[in-house]
Amino acid sequence: MQGMNEYEESRRSFLTKLGLTIGAGALGVEKLSAKVMNDKTEFPLSADQQQLMDRYEQWMDEFIPVIKAFRANPADLDAQKGIADLSEVAESWREQLTVFMKDDNFARYYMTATERMTKEIY
Repeated sequence: MQGMNEYEESRRSFLTKLGLTIGAGALGVEKLSAKVMNDKTEFPLSADQQQLMDRYEQWMDEFIPVIKAFRANPADLDAQKGIADLSEVAESWREQLTVFMKDDNFARYYMTATERMTKEIY
């Protein structure tokens, strides 16, 4: 059981880094109007930022079913491994993400994209 607690802690820490905790998510998302949430074109990104967001959205498409499987059955070893693997992938672009988050347009785009995942997971 202790292994699961460590796993849960690292998962929580990872989600916090991605800004997915309910507090962090609400903080950024509440400021966005419904119109903004549906129109990411209002936030023009640089080519590098767009490339990272494309990777992030593909990553979310893989992450959502894995996290749903884990929530349905925390003992699911495939789901646990999937979360660990996907966490490593996200960790690989955390530094770039941190730099880009200083840009308001990017931060709003990121929070808009993240809201989609948050709604599907919770």
